[in-house]
Amino acid sequence: KLWNLALWKWEVMVLVLICGRLVSSWIVKLFVYFVESNFLLRKRVLYFVYGIRKAVQNCIWLGLVLIAWHFLFDKKIERETKSTVLMYVTKVLVCLLVAVIFWLIKTLLVKVLASSFHMSTYFDRIQESLFTQYVIETLSGPPRVEIHMEEEKVANDVKTLEMAGAKLSPPGPMAVSPSPPQVTIGSGRLQKIPSRVGKSPVLSRSGSKKEGGDEGIRIDHLQRMNTKNVSAWKMKRLMNVIRKGTLSTLDEQIQDTTTQEDDKATQIRSEFEAKLAARKIFQNVAEPGSRYIYIEDFMRFLSEDESERAMSLFEGASESHKISKSCLKNWVVNAFRERRALALTLNDTKTAVNRLHRIIDVLVSIVIIIIWLLILGIATTKFLLVLSSQLLLVVFVFGNSCKTIFEAVIFVFVMHPFDVGDRCEIDGVQMVVEEMNILTTVFLRFDNQKIVYPNSLLGNKPIANYYRSPDMQDTIEFFVHIVTPPEKITALKQRILSYVDNKKDHWHPSPMIVFRDMFGLNSVKIAMWPTHKMNHQDMGERFVRRSQLLEEIGRACRDLDIEYRLYPLNINIKSIPPPATPIISDRIPPSWNQQRNA
Repeated sequence: KLWNLALWKWEVMVLVLICGRLVSSWIVKLFVYFVESNFLLRKRVLYFVYGIRKAVQNCIWLGLVLIAWHFLFDKKIERETKSTVLMYVTKVLVCLLVAVIFWLIKTLLVKVLASSFHMSTYFDRIQESLFTQYVIETLSGPPRVEIHMEEEKVANDVKTLEMAGAKLSPPGPMAVSPSPPQVTIGSGRLQKIPSRVGKSPVLSRSGSKKEGGDEGIRIDHLQRMNTKNVSAWKMKRLMNVIRKGTLSTLDEQIQDTTTQEDDKATQIRSEFEAKLAARKIFQNVAEPGSRYIYIEDFMRFLSEDESERAMSLFEGASESHKISKSCLKNWVVNAFRERRALALTLNDTKTAVNRLHRIIDVLVSIVIIIIWLLILGIATTKFLLVLSSQLLLVVFVFGNSCKTIFEAVIFVFVMHPFDVGDRCEIDGVQMVVEEMNILTTVFLRFDNQKIVYPNSLLGNKPIANYYRSPDMQDTIEFFVHIVTPPEKITALKQRILSYVDNKKDHWHPSPMIVFRDMFGLNSVKIAMWPTHKMNHQDMGERFVRRSQLLEEIGRACRDLDIEYRLYPLNINIKSIPPPATPIISDRIPPSWNQQRNA
């Protein structure tokens, strides 16, 4: 006997401790297999199952141990042995089970909150970025229509030879494809499968086989997704594609290679490479000798719906129905910038979520310790009095820090006024968000000076976000003389309106032009408020368009002979005071000689 208890009961208890872990592992694996085999559950629950399976396994294990302890060492045996050891062992097991349950609830809540935050904040940007990646890779590859026609031609030739009695060797598995090869986004190669997202070797290694990392995401499924029907499991895979992948193009010369060096050769890693990729895409898509790309050219690579959606991505293409080389270059460069900013945002958000997870771990650990003290009966009145005095000291020392952390968490995850790469204006200074953390945010000023703001301070400041703003207005003011003929002013307005209306890809039509003010009874201020077809996120592009408009206004003023100059004034002199010194010069005005002769 051990502590007046039968030795075989202790042996059974040790066996439960050892085998309970194995049994709980079997139960969890069986449940995971059931979830994976069910399509609906796999989409909705698998992400959370993989996140909490360890905590669930520990709960089942400790639950089995507590059940075995209860039935092996019941209250009758406790009364017979008159030992307090059994009571304390029971309380310790209950404490462990409560701790594991609290840890399970904490993990599940963090997973749910993080998933909902990512869906509501980043899903639209991720969906647009992946479709842009799909368009770039598809347009840089061979046309689908031509591939399909070539396959039909080969099939007809084979059929003709067979009808003529020629004996042909059986075709290989890849000799004839029932459908044209499709682009796998991020892979840089052609695949004999429907279009999928995230199937590059790098992206495939990012997820396990169980989680569907090798399954890919079909482009039609991506287009049907929204924030209401996308699952947390699918959202995590989309985020991994953005975080661990890059923009890439298809190179026909390396379609059959699988080395990582060839994949890197097609990746867009800088704005210079983005411009080179745009040039190759234009040469691949546009007709020979053409200066523009039309929607008919897109239909050689994309379906009709995809072509129309792709045309809407280009600035001004929806009205003109054509894309110039410069427009394509700007679009690819902007796509690279957006993809880089989105990847940095997701990385910083993941880091912030992990740090928030650590903070919650500390808080939950404190709660668990307090519950343990209550269960074990240690938390007496005297103990609570001593503990409360110590807590007051801790609150006095760390109270302000806790308040700062809480305000920073609310700012980052609830208010969330900006992301990495957004241009913001704070206290009249324009800055670009460089890095986001739980407690601080790093900005880059216009001269590339790094400025670090505490998030608790930013929460009390008005923040203007240019990236999230709609199409923004600009203000242009200039002066004309008050005697300028109204006909010239009307002609000037018509020239300005005509220029703005012809620049449909840059400006909204019919800006407001008014007489704003009058100065000194000799000049009039004319103000106009044109509206860009963009916000002021790209400040350089904004000033380029504004400069072109100002040049046109100056050109129109010169053509219409509108100048701001001082017109001659009539001066009447009634009397001239006598000079202080005699006039030495012999030169006199001609009119004086006429008066003298008269």
